Amino acid sequence: MAAETLEARVGSCLRARGWRLATAESCTGGLLGHRLTDVPGSSDYYLGGVVAYADEVKVALLGVSPERLAREGAVSEGVAREMALGVRQRLGAEVGVGITGIAGPSGGTPEKPVGLVFIAVASPSGIRCERHRWPYDRAGNKEASVRRALEMVVEVLEKEP
Repeated sequence: MAAETLEARVGSCLRARGWRLATAESCTGGLLGHRLTDVPGSSDYYLGGVVAYADEVKVALLGVSPERLAREGAVSEGVAREMALGVRQRLGAEVGVGITGIAGPSGGTPEKPVGLVFIAVASPSGIRCERHRWPYDRAGNKEASVRRALEMVVEVLEKEP
């Protein structure tokens, strides 16, 4: 028997609780939603997602604070947290994921280099956020971000009361 994929495991954990998931993606461009919807029957627990590449979309559709964007920039822990919480609330999911970062190969600065990504998971018990600095090319940075987001969702669901 083949091992259960990470995205299928997310689905199993959500189904076990009767919960639903929503995603807010920037640097991953919808890859997380794509991976989730590759699982047959994912419509049972995946509500949908917002690909919020532009700051104005983060504000209008996810409720990210314009002041926070101006102060911290789009690639920040605070914005990832607001994206996860915003998509959770606006789509009516129990779990929301927010991903923002710099996939590369350009766009980095000394303060925020290529490969810097923030991933947040919002659930009824709070918001967990991680900072990562992936060393890959654009496709690798996106893939690593999605893999870690899926792992984080499983970890949060397994610890949720």
